[in-house]
Amino acid sequence: MTELEKCLAGEYYDCHDEVFLKMKAKARRLLKEYHALAYEQKEEKRELLSQLFRRIGTNVSVGQPFLCDYGCNISLGDNVSINMNCTFVDCNQIEIGSNVLIASNVQLYTAAHPVEFSERLTPDWDPQSGEYFCRTFARPIRIGDGCWLGGGVIVLPGVTIGSGSVIGAGSVVTKDIPANSVAVGNPCRVIRTINENSD
Repeated sequence: MTELEKCLAGEYYDCHDEVFLKMKAKARRLLKEYHALAYEQKEEKRELLSQLFRRIGTNVSVGQPFLCDYGCNISLGDNVSINMNCTFVDCNQIEIGSNVLIASNVQLYTAAHPVEFSERLTPDWDPQSGEYFCRTFARPIRIGDGCWLGGGVIVLPGVTIGSGSVIGAGSVVTKDIPANSVAVGNPCRVIRTINENSD
């Protein structure tokens, strides 16, 4: 398997492999151009976002500043609003549905390291090898249609947030959230069901 295939499969991978450095360089270039645009330059913004993201639907707004690792692992549906100062660490896929609101300072993290110190370090690591000194893996994040993530929400690797759910401001989402739920806190927990009569 290539390092990219390992990464997308959720296995340990070398995040300093040439393929990732090229992807990151392209994303940094496009983001620099994006941040230089004025608020009203909607067409120019969309053109850059279409080059940055894997998929972008209609009526999408991404506030400035916006940060991501690669961009090419991010898919957005229709009618998506991403407010200013959001960070998407898209080492694996980040899939966001349609009619989604993402408030300021939201952070989506697909990348992680082993918790156990003995597992976190790269075995027989040699400073001259060019390898990273610790192990990295990445798991996808999925946010369903009709979700609203409040300000400062953090979503951890491998989490799916079901369609129609609302995540309260400042929450840290460590596990999947079922559809049509209000969930809050650290760790984030469901406090009630919503949208029961939406059909």
